[in-house]
Amino acid sequence: MSAKASVRNFIQHLDIEKETARWNQVYKVLTEPKPDIVPTPREIIWKKNKSTLYYHPAKEKKYQVPLFLVYSLLNKPYILDIAEGSSVVGGLTERGYDVYFLDWGSPGYEDSDITLDNYILDYLEKAVKRALRHSGAKEISMVGYCLGGTISAIFTSITKLPIKNLVLAAVPIDFSVGIVPDKWLKGLQKGLINFDRFSDIYGVIPSEYMYLMFRGLSPVYMSPWINLITRAHDKDYVEKWRRMDKWTKDTASFAGAAFKQLLNDLYKDNKLLKGELWIGDRKVDLKNITCPVFVFSTSRDTLVLEQQSLPVMDLISSEDKTYEVFECGHVSLALTGRFAIFADKWLSTRSNKIQQSLE
Repeated sequence: MSAKASVRNFIQHLDIEKETARWNQVYKVLTEPKPDIVPTPREIIWKKNKSTLYYHPAKEKKYQVPLFLVYSLLNKPYILDIAEGSSVVGGLTERGYDVYFLDWGSPGYEDSDITLDNYILDYLEKAVKRALRHSGAKEISMVGYCLGGTISAIFTSITKLPIKNLVLAAVPIDFSVGIVPDKWLKGLQKGLINFDRFSDIYGVIPSEYMYLMFRGLSPVYMSPWINLITRAHDKDYVEKWRRMDKWTKDTASFAGAAFKQLLNDLYKDNKLLKGELWIGDRKVDLKNITCPVFVFSTSRDTLVLEQQSLPVMDLISSEDKTYEVFECGHVSLALTGRFAIFADKWLSTRSNKIQQSLE
């Protein structure tokens, strides 16, 4: 077959309408401003420094126990409230939960000495106290995602506040494994690689550096372009893609003191798993967790491996504990809103359902 005949045959089988839509959408992504992120209805009920605590009321309240949502310090939290119809926060409020959502904020240079101890004791614990007062509830459920799950587990193990339930999604607990290249991780663990001087020089790790670090470590920052071109004819998919693309490039800065603590205490020495971690004057022992616990991983996670999450099940003392693996990825768990579906199925029987009076 001649080259001309091959080209002619290819064009005959080409869906021109579909291809036109595809490349129009790609052009739109490349040329139009990033989409606006409109949050689920909320109000600010507490602030400290750069951090903000939001209250998202249930559309129709069905449960007495509110939820307190904690996201990672490493990325901006609006991935959990990305758009109507695919929002984790919106999905939970639609299912009848009052939701409190802590936005850590992005530290400035003046915040270089903020540690994990500060974030957990001076920010998170005070924010949970404020949420309990605001809600009038006797107990509250902690819901942590990614590193926010690690922080939630640490907090639950050391606080005297009334934690009803603990939900941990894609949570790193064992830092001896992960997506970090093996040679880097071993170098860090043996003290051959050290970021203390880097952290001290910058004071606060710039958001641009945090973005480059994540982009280098995970395909979540590259493979989406292939997915976009493949599915660019699908307008709904493109809108979700644009929001995810905005979020991946909108990285938060990181306080230098907390960055050093994260790398040394967790990645280098794995103190959380070993029971050697201290937060302030409180020793972190996950055996102190006795409330009902739901832990779930995702089968296509390229950021937090299942091996990092599973050990928590043997470390906690809870009699009511559940572990599941769901078919999705680390980011798609949030971006599709499925997080709310998975969490609700477990929480709905443990959140003191409000009895509806008969008219």
